[in-house]
Amino acid sequence: MIDLKYLEKNFDEASAKLAKKGVKSEILDELKELFANLKKAKAQFESKRAEQKSLSKEFGAYKAQGKDISELKEKLDRLKEEAASLQAKADEIEQKLLQTALAIPNFPDDSVPEGESEDDNVEIKKVLTPKEFSFTPKEHWELAEINGWIDFERGVKLAKSRFAILRNDAAKIERALINFFLDFNAKNGFNEVCVPVLNNSKMLLGTGQLPKFEDDLFKVEGEDLYLIPTAEVALTNMYNDEILSADELPILLTAYTPCFRKEAGSAGRDTRGIIRQHQFDKVEMVAITKPEQSDEIFEKMVQNASDILTALGLPHRLVELCGGDLGFSAARTIDLEVWLPGQNRYREISSVSNTRNFQARRAKIRYKEGKKNILTHTLNGSALAVGRTLIAIMENYQNEDGSIDIPEVLKPYMESKI
Repeated sequence: MIDLKYLEKNFDEASAKLAKKGVKSEILDELKELFANLKKAKAQFESKRAEQKSLSKEFGAYKAQGKDISELKEKLDRLKEEAASLQAKADEIEQKLLQTALAIPNFPDDSVPEGESEDDNVEIKKVLTPKEFSFTPKEHWELAEINGWIDFERGVKLAKSRFAILRNDAAKIERALINFFLDFNAKNGFNEVCVPVLNNSKMLLGTGQLPKFEDDLFKVEGEDLYLIPTAEVALTNMYNDEILSADELPILLTAYTPCFRKEAGSAGRDTRGIIRQHQFDKVEMVAITKPEQSDEIFEKMVQNASDILTALGLPHRLVELCGGDLGFSAARTIDLEVWLPGQNRYREISSVSNTRNFQARRAKIRYKEGKKNILTHTLNGSALAVGRTLIAIMENYQNEDGSIDIPEVLKPYMESKI
């Protein structure tokens, strides 16, 4: 959650930052009004409380002197009721303020470029040169049909659209990629953990999926449980409402999980193939750091994801997201986009984000420095989205007859060569 004290004291400056992310002035005006109403309600309560305290002293003195206290008692009871009513009003306004603030995205870093959509993102660099084919490269769903790798019809039969079954060598490559990613991350200092894929609402509130993105989540009926859209939720919230020691930081974590998303806002997009599925595999990186460590760790995470793609021989590029394309919790994000020759374009395969203390404030993740409790910074990034890496391998390693070679680094993870 954003720092409400900063927002209240520096409203115009904060509003300008949020406008960079496309936050409408109406909701900010609502917050400004709530701040004013809360200040007024608290002042009224404190005034009534002071009056009540003053009368209580007078009541005590009257009682000690044996004077008639019936009138004072009646007045004091009335003041108590009025004070309680004013406190309830202030609490109600404060709760509305907090609920409204939960829907406000994180402030973008000053370095984030201006822009409204992905068209305004800024390319940082390209890594590896795309291969030139002597034939027209096929898209992954065509290759899947030739090789019998993806069964779309039976996936839909088992569930519904945007579900698929991987078969034969595709299933083996999927498993090989998961192990390769986890091993690669571990060699670079990320501690592997295995987490539940069902998390409660408090955890999803902590990392910012709730309440704003509830329509994109799969909820378990009759339970306070949701299927996670990313392992970021579980990994970050392992430390929800905890005070860590400074010596523990930075904490670097990695995990493989299936991920589940309704893709509520993507109707009609990427309907062919497995680019955009309701269930997909992903290996995630998460870091919990001191504020002064987070920029360095951010660069480490971006480099780690890029190095994995390079090891696989997959051309890719790094892109800095503009304010309008930045995610809800992110202060800064670099996307890694892999080259897909069948589509003749780069497609996102990883997003690495620094949320600064936005998630830590919501999830109450702190560390102790001397006598002070300080909010941590949290970071997250894919290393990598497994299904999209499979697609990239299929399209970049295809042959003219439709057969597909396997990257050298994956061969030790495969039971048999393709």
